[in-house]
Amino acid sequence: MDTTLLNRITTNPLVLTGKPVIRGMRISVEQVLKMLSRGISHQEIIEEYPLLEEDDIRACLLFAASKVSKEELMA
Repeated sequence: MDTTLLNRITTNPLVLTGKPVIRGMRISVEQVLKMLSRGISHQEIIEEYPLLEEDDIRACLLFAASKVSKEELMA
């Protein structure tokens, strides 16, 4: 797992009530994932949030994948 990418994801109880965010900004991983699920491209997300970088979006996807991989699947 690429810990360099995951280092871009931070949590702080004082920022968005402790939700995982990108590099301490008020842009949550959840927000980016929802945009991606609606079919919004990486480029469109970056245009909407110019402080974001391509690696931030990749970090969100890796973060989500790491969370899912740790869950137990129910039959």
